[in-house]
Amino acid sequence: MLYLGIDLHRKQMTISLRNSGGDVLQRRQVSTRWPKLAEFREQLQAVGEQYVAVVEVCGFHNWLVQWLKEDKRCQQVLVVQPLGRSAAKTDRRDARALSELLWVNRERLLQGDRVQGVRTVHQATGEQEVDRQLTQMRNSLVRKRTQTLNQIHKILRCHNLEWERPTKTFQTRQVLQWLKRVPLEPMDRLAMNQLLTQWRLWEEQLLATDKQIADRFMANPDAQLLATIPGVSIFIAVAIACRITPIERFPRGRSLANFLGLTPGCRNTGDTERPGSITKAGSPIVRFLLGQVILHLLRRDGIVRAWYQRIKRRRGSRIARVAVMRRTATIIWRMLRDREPWRPGSINDDGTASHARRVRPWRPRRTMLAALTANEAQAGSIS
Repeated sequence: MLYLGIDLHRKQMTISLRNSGGDVLQRRQVSTRWPKLAEFREQLQAVGEQYVAVVEVCGFHNWLVQWLKEDKRCQQVLVVQPLGRSAAKTDRRDARALSELLWVNRERLLQGDRVQGVRTVHQATGEQEVDRQLTQMRNSLVRKRTQTLNQIHKILRCHNLEWERPTKTFQTRQVLQWLKRVPLEPMDRLAMNQLLTQWRLWEEQLLATDKQIADRFMANPDAQLLATIPGVSIFIAVAIACRITPIERFPRGRSLANFLGLTPGCRNTGDTERPGSITKAGSPIVRFLLGQVILHLLRRDGIVRAWYQRIKRRRGSRIARVAVMRRTATIIWRMLRDREPWRPGSINDDGTASHARRVRPWRPRRTMLAALTANEAQAGSIS
């Protein structure tokens, strides 16, 4: 059995190949051009032994993992988090460290056991990868729309025109018509027209993305289960489900909380204990969405709200919110493990217990797209 460590970059990858005795057989760079990769595969096949590969995670390692799995001699591909920063860092040293890590811990890694200091990355399935890309795309579109709206607000504030807005809510038809007519200087009017065009583009792309997410939601039972939680929309359910499932890889609920970076770090030595803030490991988008979900939970669930108030009186609101997020992650783990919907702790006005929230079928969002299209039909294109 051979052990292959790969440090991947954009134009080349550095490899370190060891035999079963731990001796380095090859240590060189290979171009990521397809002809060069084919030559490297032929060289591996010429050795005549099966091999196991380990790759350090990066933003574009998916193609390499798939390419390695297509080789029949490749028994397994492991993806690990970066090993840490070093004072003397080179690509050859990184590849050598990866191959040595794989060879030293070969029995535990190949059996799927935990190795201290090594954080393996779950390799998403094809369906999960599609859901991740789709939800990340929507999250990016929302940020772009927010930036566009903020720039519109900035132009209005520069002329102190926000007080003349016809409605209190900004994203309305009346405000849109007012933005097209509001008197501005020539350069500001040009910028305003371009921003309104961008706004319409983001709304169109968001509408198309939401429809795709709704279709993915109907085929995802885990997401449908998470959607029974108050405050969890179709987008939030799909975004969380595709990043934490299969839930069987977490033995306990606190394991999921630790995976999401919601557990506190520490630096203890001897009699000195230094508890720190949360680690913030794992997916940032899941932590952000959980922070949005608990705002709805605190309004709708009496038991969660009372538990939050007790912690808030002792530790403050910020620590109390993180505690609710950590507890929500534990509840999500139990819901997915036991296949049970959310069971609210609050009581209805008539004294009866609340039931799980019914998930409404997806309908097109009430966005400004319809208003933008209608106004363009009446008043012409925004230009």
